[in-house]
Amino acid sequence: MDRQALLCRSIAEDPAVTQRELADQLFISLGSVNNLMKECTNAGYICQAADGRYEVTSVGLELLEAYRVDGAVFIAAGFGSRFVPLTFETPKGLLEVYGERMIERQIKQLHEVGIQDITIVVGYLKEKFEYLIDRYNVKLLYNPEYFCKNTLATLYHARKVFAGKNMYLLSSDNWMRRNMYHTYECGAWYSSVHMPGETSEWCLSYNKKGLITDVHVGGQDAWVMYGPAFFSKGFSAQFFPALERYYRQPGTEQFYWEQVYLDLLKGKKGAPAMYVNRQPDDQVYEFENLEELRLFDPRYQTRSDNEAMELIAQVFHVPESQIAHIRCLKAGMTNKSFLFQIDGRPYICRIPGPGTELLIDRKHEKASYDAVAPLKITERVLYFNGENGYKISEYYEGARTADSESPEDMARCMGLLRRLHHSGLKVDHSFDLMGQIDFYEGLCLSHGSIPFEDYPDVRKWMDGIWDYIQSLDRSHILCHIDPVVHNFLVLPNGGIRLIDWEYAGMADPLLDIAMCSIYSYYDFEQAMALLQTYLERQPTAEEGTLVTAFMALSGFLWSLWAIYKSSLGEEFGEYTITMYQYAKNGYRRLSDPASAK
Repeated sequence: MDRQALLCRSIAEDPAVTQRELADQLFISLGSVNNLMKECTNAGYICQAADGRYEVTSVGLELLEAYRVDGAVFIAAGFGSRFVPLTFETPKGLLEVYGERMIERQIKQLHEVGIQDITIVVGYLKEKFEYLIDRYNVKLLYNPEYFCKNTLATLYHARKVFAGKNMYLLSSDNWMRRNMYHTYECGAWYSSVHMPGETSEWCLSYNKKGLITDVHVGGQDAWVMYGPAFFSKGFSAQFFPALERYYRQPGTEQFYWEQVYLDLLKGKKGAPAMYVNRQPDDQVYEFENLEELRLFDPRYQTRSDNEAMELIAQVFHVPESQIAHIRCLKAGMTNKSFLFQIDGRPYICRIPGPGTELLIDRKHEKASYDAVAPLKITERVLYFNGENGYKISEYYEGARTADSESPEDMARCMGLLRRLHHSGLKVDHSFDLMGQIDFYEGLCLSHGSIPFEDYPDVRKWMDGIWDYIQSLDRSHILCHIDPVVHNFLVLPNGGIRLIDWEYAGMADPLLDIAMCSIYSYYDFEQAMALLQTYLERQPTAEEGTLVTAFMALSGFLWSLWAIYKSSLGEEFGEYTITMYQYAKNGYRRLSDPASAK
């Protein structure tokens, strides 16, 4: 790092700066500052004015020009799972701290030192950042891999923005008390704070000049990587070719970009020079979770302006500060959920995903929950809003989902379904299988097309299967419709519960057996074995035929559902093809069992 340029920068920013202040800023002794000032004076970079203060000469300004910061790149593509439920609605960088959004605070700080060329790499809830284009003249760069890769991929997609420029690399969710950005930066650096005691952060080793010599994950009483970084032109020219190589290597999908730098430091070729930029304890903040943000900004203890948090406070008659140990649960195919505790007891809050109001009737779901409540076969529901689908239920510590490969588990699952089917309970709505197929087919066509080459033929096959089912005129009873094994909870005390009744309604009970089979990826022989477990006897030929028919129609339905979801940007891997194969193979089995796969 060019200390002469650093001295010139400090004097240019504050002509009244003292030598002691310069020593603190440059992390050198007073004697070294004195010698450095003599060097810069002799080189013509600075001179002493009539009032005794030093000022930067035109030669010094020319020296600084090579170090002018060209712009900044913000990383803002991630989800921020440790800040749910706030980040279900708002990207982490757009959360407010003391009434000011974190990314806006940093943008203003950049503007204060003349940095206007700002790029924000977005992904999750990218539209939420759009207003910044007009307000601050920033540019948005979309990272299409934000949902499956880490910051290494983020930098890969932004690599061209760094080419030939001096650039800050910033996190949208950092908060800096004082402006630590400058018009000029005199070498690549990484912000660092001192962590007393044990830490799992990335710890730095550096020499007397502040050059980073090693990075190791975890340590004690260490200076750690924390906050912004600065990439000089020279640093980027050496670093990004290595990052591109890493990006192309399998197994690096979840790497942070810092892993590339760490490996270069430990490698034979060495790493481009990067210096430690040590910051005071109260300067840089990286909030790890909502609890930390609550401690820093008391407003979040009582009012987060989040609908789910406000709801929980109302349901339990507590202030938001008593909602503790919040963590994200894996998002389902249609919902987002998070775990929380009140007075040490765990609960789950479910938030319907965007657009689900078009696909699921929440009034019907609530009616189904209300109907089966006397059976005590569902999770304990404390709150259910039939208008918007918000649900709060008890969380069962130590529970596990059923195992489709376990005969014992499946016997218990089928026993629960028998109990439901034999209960005689009714609701006023039905699950119309063919109506749902028509509905999703329409959605697919309205959003593009259905990509299967043989779809017209397969659709005719499904119509024929449906005509056969209708000809039997079977009675309908209350069914769950979505008995995927992950919806069966096996409790530590041996009990079992069936959750998520979104599609429940009056239907043929054998539809539940078919649905459970395809959700478990069973072949048709395994499905017949499951049917026998459910019936507790040998199935009749008609019952076997009906389960096969329902497997075909159900696979067809869910393949259309997946195609529609894909048109909205959601992908489910091989699920779409697997479901479509159930439709085709089911038809073949019904048409000619001997030739069916």
